[in-house]
Amino acid sequence: MENPKVRILIADDHPVIREGLSAMLSSVEGFEVVGEAKDGQEVLDLALRLKPDVVLMDLRMPGMDGVQAMRLIHAQCESVRFIILTVYDNDEYIFEGIRAGASAYLLKDVSREELINAIREVHSGQSLLHPRITRKLLERVSSSTEAEQESTLTEREIEILRLMANGASNKQIAVRLSISSHTVKTHVSNIYQKLEVNDRAEAVAKAIRKGILQG
Repeated sequence: MENPKVRILIADDHPVIREGLSAMLSSVEGFEVVGEAKDGQEVLDLALRLKPDVVLMDLRMPGMDGVQAMRLIHAQCESVRFIILTVYDNDEYIFEGIRAGASAYLLKDVSREELINAIREVHSGQSLLHPRITRKLLERVSSSTEAEQESTLTEREIEILRLMANGASNKQIAVRLSISSHTVKTHVSNIYQKLEVNDRAEAVAKAIRKGILQG
């Protein structure tokens, strides 16, 4: 029996971007583009009707923006997972997007392979941030005098958190640190519990805000 396809909804106010993404993703085995939306209201309507697995969400769109649309969709359909795909890399947008429920925050200069991998990771329950986004936030925290100096996280957990911030999957972390995937999973679970978060993007964002990750 074949695995069900990943059902994708694309939201962007630029037709050429929507059409380009749709054509590219439709050619990927295991993916199905179920709809396209040009603004926040349309993506809200389509998401609630079509119930896609993953929504590729632009942030700045006419009328209702992507953050507001994510909040409304998430409140009514918790199973939908979001990937923000945008040109904006300022801190306000990043944190607002993560708070609204985004599982990944990517910039539009990502490669085809990176985007495809991100969709698969998010669909499987993972979360990730574009490395450039993480570096930018780390620089901000490093220059802050209010960064917290203490953490209940162990040195190994912080090491794993840094790798998570750079977009590494559990398997990649295991290879990098020469430990088993099961051990990585246990560490990640402990990180979530200590930071009181539910996924990777939240963990990285909170660690940055608390000053745990400092470049």
